[in-house]
Formats: sequence, C-alpha cells, structure tokens
Amino acid sequence: MSEFKALVLREADGGKVASAIETLPDTALPAGDVTVAVEYTSVNYKDGLVLQGLGRLVRKYPHIPGIDLAGTVEASDSSRFKPGDKVILTGWRFGELHWGGYAQKARVNSEWLVPLPPSLTTAQAMAVGTAGFTAMQSVMALERHGLRPGDGEVLVTGAVGGVGSVAIAILHRLGYRVAASTGRPAEHDYLRGLGAETIVERAALAEPASKPLDRERWAGAIDSVGGTTLGTLLTQLRHSATVAAVGNAGGIALTTTVLPFLLRGINLLGIDSVVLPPEERLEIWRRVAQDLPLDKLDAMTSRAGLGDLPDLGRRILQGGLRGRIVADVNR
Repeated sequence: MSEFKALVLREADGGKVASAIETLPDTALPAGDVTVAVEYTSVNYKDGLVLQGLGRLVRKYPHIPGIDLAGTVEASDSSRFKPGDKVILTGWRFGELHWGGYAQKARVNSEWLVPLPPSLTTAQAMAVGTAGFTAMQSVMALERHGLRPGDGEVLVTGAVGGVGSVAIAILHRLGYRVAASTGRPAEHDYLRGLGAETIVERAALAEPASKPLDRERWAGAIDSVGGTTLGTLLTQLRHSATVAAVGNAGGIALTTTVLPFLLRGINLLGIDSVVLPPEERLEIWRRVAQDLPLDKLDAMTSRAGLGDLPDLGRRILQGGLRGRIVADVNR
C-alpha cells in the first residue's frame, strides 16, 4: 500500500488543535480527479490561522493544512493534465475546507490546478505562493484602474510580509516609486533592497485620521493591514487614486467617511484570490513570470521543512516572519 507523510491537525479536548507529522495511506486522500506528488508549499497568514485552529476556517478534523502547493501530477482522470505535468494550486479554500499542501501527496479537482509557467521551478512558484499571487493580482487591479509609472508614490503596507515584499519587487521592476510601511526598523535595508525608495513608519498610519481629508500623497496603495491603517491611508490618496485591500492583519473594522470618495473620487478595491477562473489565474501567473525579478524573489525567500511549519505558523501571526517561506515537504 502506498503511503505519504503529512502534517495532520487533530482537535483535542476543549477545541484545542494539535499538529503532528503522520504517515497516511493513499486511500485516506479525499476525492478528486488529479493526484499530485507535492514538492513545495509555503507559509501564508491564513496558514498561521489554520495551524492555530483560529477563525473557524477548518470545520472538520483530522485535517491537512497548507493553502497552496506546487508539484508533479502523479495520476489523472482529467483531460487537462497528465502524469508528469508540473502544476500549481492556490485558492479554492484548499487547506481550509479541503485537505491541503502540507503533505507529500494531494488529491484535488483539476479545475483548481494551473500549469507551472515554463520559466519557473516548483520551488520558485511556492516562493511566490498565495501571497505573491495576491500581490500580482493587486498590481494588475491598480493598473486596470489607471495607475501608471510616473503618477507618484505607491504605498505598500505590511511591507515586510509576503504580499508586501513581492508587491514592492514587482512595482519597482515596473518603474513605480514605492513607499513601504513597516514597524520593524531592522528591516529598512531589506525593503530598500527590494526596491522601496521611502520608508513610512507604521505608527504614522496606525493612528486614526484626525480629519476626513488629509494631504494628498499616494497615487495608489496595496494594503494588507486593514483596520485603522486602511482608514487613515484613504484620507491621503490623491484624486482618482486606488487602494487594493488584500488583508486584515491590523483588524477587520474600517472607520472612514464618504468624503475621500465624493471629493477625490478614490477607489477602494477588495482583492480575493480564492475564487478566480483558470484563465485569470493563468494571466496572473504569466505576469508573475514576466514582472517579478527572480533575484529579488530569492533575496526575500527562506527555506523550511515539513516539521518547521507549526512554529512558522505561530510566528507569522505574531508578525515575526520576513518575506516568503518555502517548505520542502519531502525534507
């Protein structure tokens, strides 16, 4: 009988979630028309929540977490993929409602998969991962709403995290002037190395706005913090500027007024990378391969193994990680 190793979450007494590496039979895999031999996965903020049993993201245990993967098709009943194909999976509540990528094997629906871009390895794809995919999606959304290089500064909040790090590298490559917001002074050189021209202290945005409209500064923004930070930066957007909201690390409550929308014509875009049709996913991955400098990707990436993931999940919720973490599930 074929077996595979996986990081398995089990619910203990009192609702507490415990994790352990277990060996499972292939027959334990859920239904699906493609079986993937997983090579790499990554650590995202949502992974931290799942690993800690937070947010009611997982409804049934035992559970294998991991919201993305890259690997090789091992078996397929789908006409879209054949054994040996290199594939990526992000979104579709994989790792939440469905067993995820923190395992040596995954059985999934073929509609969730996209082919690996020829210019990327599976390790590089997971260095991008869900966070980097969302960053590219956000940049494309800003472009669709008129943002162009030369328009002015583009603000990236939560800049040291995965979304922020990838967004800075992409925006810099495309010719934008990037301002990076962080509360971690030790990471200023890291952010400048990715392409940030200006560092904005987190505290400058973390205080509630003192007036409905502040001085116009940002030509666009990508915000992974939410909460007060998002409310404050809305008052500082230039006329017709757009902010892409991608996260809520700073809270889900948003206090604002309608004045930035009515008097400056700003746009607030919600970015959801979970449910996207395959053609949109393919275009985002094409842009990643084209516009993300691989040397910058390497500079922001650290490596881990399957057994490191529980601790990394705790640290990402505490804001203690930098850039992207790629996990080799066979290590």
